[in-house]
Amino acid sequence: MIQIENVHVNFPGGVPALHPTTLSFEKGELTVLLGASGAGKSTLLRCLNQLTPSSGGNITVDGLGSLTGRHRLHQHRKQTGMIFQQYQLIGRRSALANVLLGRIGYHAAWRSLFPLPHAERRIALECLERVGLLHKALERADRLSGGQQQRVGIARALAQQPRLMLADEPVASLDPATAHNVLAQLRRIGKEDSITTVVSLHQVDLAQSYADRIIGLAHGRVVFDGPPAGLTPSVQHTIYQHGSDTKMVSTPQPAPTLPAYNFANIED
Repeated sequence: MIQIENVHVNFPGGVPALHPTTLSFEKGELTVLLGASGAGKSTLLRCLNQLTPSSGGNITVDGLGSLTGRHRLHQHRKQTGMIFQQYQLIGRRSALANVLLGRIGYHAAWRSLFPLPHAERRIALECLERVGLLHKALERADRLSGGQQQRVGIARALAQQPRLMLADEPVASLDPATAHNVLAQLRRIGKEDSITTVVSLHQVDLAQSYADRIIGLAHGRVVFDGPPAGLTPSVQHTIYQHGSDTKMVSTPQPAPTLPAYNFANIED
């Protein structure tokens, strides 16, 4: 579980990107963050591993405690898989080589100068198999379809053997059928491995189909927190309204600078 308490983020000049927010995210739960562009979804999501540093508040992780100090933050990031909208793959390298990057955090920086051990290669191949791409292991990443590249991104995050999985608009560039496939795999893997999964989306229908819990944001504030069944048209209006005065909506049901590495010697 990860818990944030009064976490907030201010842009330069003191403009709030995320108002003080207190939430907890449970083991094995898939939470979708919904909201219009600029609502604070990505800011909140990236606060969870401090890719966007918070301006204040406290973040607590089971087994680590409060994320104070570089060592605890490093340990937390090592256990946090990140999936991006634009895949963030090395196009000229194979799918396998890209997935192996998920294992770098388990080795000293100098170790990236040499090929990783065969045990790491086995982990990467198992991850590719879980997303249905074992047969593409030696294919160049830039020769894969968009959906396949995103699944390589999932496999890379899975190779970290994460306790927390963060996905920032992972299906924004995909067609509807492929988007369903990617989210279904994220949900399945999260349940199988008891991974806490947090996904930011724009598509309400996808959120209703795959989320255990939906958090709606507007103007940097949480305005809805509940199950998909509570996402009524009036709640959606509250989340996506353009006015500046928003109120929290509740439902009767309770809500359940990356380091640089030398990748040249990762084997294809």
